[in-house]
Amino acid sequence: MKPRYERPFIVRHGVTTWSKGGAFGTPSALSSFDGVAVAELVERYGSPLFVLSERKIRERVRELSSELERRLSDSTVAWSYKTNYLDAVCTIMHSEGAWAEVVSGMELEKALRLGVPGHEILFNGPGKSAADLERAFGAGARIHIDHLDELALAEHAAAKLGLEPEVGVRVNLTGLPVAAWDRFGFSLENGSALHAIHRIQRGRRLRFRALHCHIGTFILDADAYRLAARKVAEFARKLTTSEGVVLDSLDFGGGFASHNTLHQQYLPGKEVAPSLGQYVEKIATGLAEGLDGQPPPRVVLETGRALVDDAGALLSTVVGTKRLTDGRRAVILDAGVNILPTAFWYRHDVHPAQEIRGIPEPTVLLGPLCMAIDVVREMMLPPVKAGDRVVVNRVGAYNMTQWMQFIMSRPNVVLVSPHGEQAVIRHAESLETLTAQEQVPGWLRAS
Repeated sequence: MKPRYERPFIVRHGVTTWSKGGAFGTPSALSSFDGVAVAELVERYGSPLFVLSERKIRERVRELSSELERRLSDSTVAWSYKTNYLDAVCTIMHSEGAWAEVVSGMELEKALRLGVPGHEILFNGPGKSAADLERAFGAGARIHIDHLDELALAEHAAAKLGLEPEVGVRVNLTGLPVAAWDRFGFSLENGSALHAIHRIQRGRRLRFRALHCHIGTFILDADAYRLAARKVAEFARKLTTSEGVVLDSLDFGGGFASHNTLHQQYLPGKEVAPSLGQYVEKIATGLAEGLDGQPPPRVVLETGRALVDDAGALLSTVVGTKRLTDGRRAVILDAGVNILPTAFWYRHDVHPAQEIRGIPEPTVLLGPLCMAIDVVREMMLPPVKAGDRVVVNRVGAYNMTQWMQFIMSRPNVVLVSPHGEQAVIRHAESLETLTAQEQVPGWLRAS
């Protein structure tokens, strides 16, 4: 048989790629995950496959707790459920002493089902229903009020239950080196936050006990937290001195960056992301500045991404390759943006899972979807062939909560223990999974 003809292209080759940040070498082979061979994991659990490292999760949450204990006398970590609410992940976090931070009735029920005491659940978000508020108050969870309509619903729910629950108020800030998140909470600067607090006091249905402030997401400038902490602390001190309000906690939300690399970054994320200790130090400094020497109440951090992102990897298999009209090589994977939505934000750290030879060239990693936007990564990569494995690192945050059942079913998720044990913590979906909630009306069946 005549060999298949492929039209030649002139391609500039090099051993590194360059940006304004310097040179980036081509990726080395990564044949194992937390001591377990990639080939073994794929053989046993299929491809594509998400894998999570229990060791890395525990190390990160312990690191954050340690940094808080070093700098603050009273502090709490609350695990952000929306980041990754798989039961096994949440169970690890709670076993390390973390509370639950939820933003929907579904997440609230998940936390309660996992045995989290109501007083260790913080309920944020702008979309709480009357039923959500009643369920939360009845369970003893703390609501952070987001807007005045929610405040009215909360008062009605408290009256209906005959309770006087403790609540917090979410505030938003301006004048920080990050974009203002004014769609959430009440403005501190224009007086809306103070008005909401007065409204709570006049209503006599709720007890105001906390301030909550979440300034954004993937924040690389740690000093933004110092400025935010100072503003919130100054406001808290004013409430105490002029209003006689005694707060039991100041909650600074999350937003800490992981070691991923945003598309617009020049340097790799692991080189520019502040450490957990740097974030905590800035918060502690801002509190000291704003409270003018007074001891702070309990400080709460609702960290998500920075605790779990590095702990996850996506193992994928090359389906085939082709040459694009612009000369770049395209590599088609069995995993796409339907299960890796963070590919739209990050230049993920990608490695072949086996040694490959050849000169690196511009390559586009494409998923299996019939959509032009299904691009996992553009990078320099030596030639790979159908059947080769690829490892996409730092995928533990948001992918397993924002993924979609679209064209392809969602895969297994496996947890690897510190001792190398493996267990499926979410089973792959099937056609039966997809159609279980569907029903064909009788008149269609009759026809």
